[in-house]
Amino acid sequence: MIPMLLTREVRFIVGSSSGLPEAHAWGGGPATTGVQPYLVVRARIEGEPDALTGYVCNISWVDGVVREHAVPAVNGLVAHGPCGGERLVRAVAGELLSHVPPGGRWVDWRVGLTPCLWYGVKAEKLDMVEVKQVFEFSAAHRLHCPALSEEENRQAFGKCGNPSGHGHNYVVEVTVAGEPDGRTGVLLPVSQFEQVVKERVIDRLDHRYLNTDCPEFAAMNPSVENIVRVIWGLLHGRFGPAELKRVCVWETPRTCAEYEGPE
Repeated sequence: MIPMLLTREVRFIVGSSSGLPEAHAWGGGPATTGVQPYLVVRARIEGEPDALTGYVCNISWVDGVVREHAVPAVNGLVAHGPCGGERLVRAVAGELLSHVPPGGRWVDWRVGLTPCLWYGVKAEKLDMVEVKQVFEFSAAHRLHCPALSEEENRQAFGKCGNPSGHGHNYVVEVTVAGEPDGRTGVLLPVSQFEQVVKERVIDRLDHRYLNTDCPEFAAMNPSVENIVRVIWGLLHGRFGPAELKRVCVWETPRTCAEYEGPE
């Protein structure tokens, strides 16, 4: 049987006490009063579904091991002051690695500090951390190839070839990877990450008509596939000491292109 991947998301309130009563709250219990920060842990397991239950792993086991071991580790780090996501996700991985999922194996863990900022580590490379940030820009474009006839363009692009163009609210996911600094524990300061993407991508593409306002598309059809390759080129080599790992561009909620660079 081909192995399958199972992902379980565990949400918890930072600094919460396990002695509080469980509640049906979005944070997954215990309940909170007032405004308190929360984090998300996504754990991924690989294995073959059990012939009887159909489970790769019972998600109740995942919830239990994360809350018993990973959550206290996170709370302990946060209690000592500001703590970067790199240290948090490595603490989660360090606590969970020895607790082998019944019938499977850990693949990786991710910690979400916000819906737009995620830190991840793989079980086989705990020294390496991935950081993903999500950005947005709005732009217009027209899909059209001068080398094709008008009829061929209509067949290929339909209304996306409207001479007046059309717009999208693009969502860009940028992932970098590397080994965090041994002294600070940080791979890439968030402010630096954001500044690079702002200067290299957002300021260049936001509220532009890509076909005419951006030299990158002067001779290139601005499809989402070409847009993601252009963004890769704009960002590659700009995050030292971290390396650009992946760029994903969502053109609509149903369409995205993902790129990890040339081979």
